[in-house]
Amino acid sequence: MPITAMDLVANAKQNITEISVTEARQTLSDHLILDVREPAEFSAGQIPNAINIPRGVLEFQINNHPAFTGQHAAKIIICCQSGGRSALATESLHKLGFSNAVSLAGGYKAWSES
Repeated sequence: MPITAMDLVANAKQNITEISVTEARQTLSDHLILDVREPAEFSAGQIPNAINIPRGVLEFQINNHPAFTGQHAAKIIICCQSGGRSALATESLHKLGFSNAVSLAGGYKAWSES
C-alpha cells in the first residue's frame, strides 16, 4: 500500500525537532527564518525578516542564497503554512548538512493566531 503525503510528514517529524511559536518568538534574534511557502502565500504575510525559498526548489537553491551559503552551522527556524512542508524541509536540510534547522510547529498559521 502506498504511503500518503501525511505519512511522509509524520515520518519526518520523528526525525526532526519542532519548536513552538513561543519558543520561536524568544529566539528570533539568533536564528535565520526560512519560509518554504509559495511566493503568493509569503506575500500575504510572513514572520519578520523571513527569507522565502519555496519547498519545491529548496534543495536546489539553499546553498546559492547569500544568507545560507556556508552557513551549515547556522540556527534556522523553518516555517510553512501549517507545519507539514516545514517538517519535510527540515528533514531535507539536515541531510544537506544544516544540522541546527528546526521546524515551527503549526507554521505561519499558528504564528499569526498567537
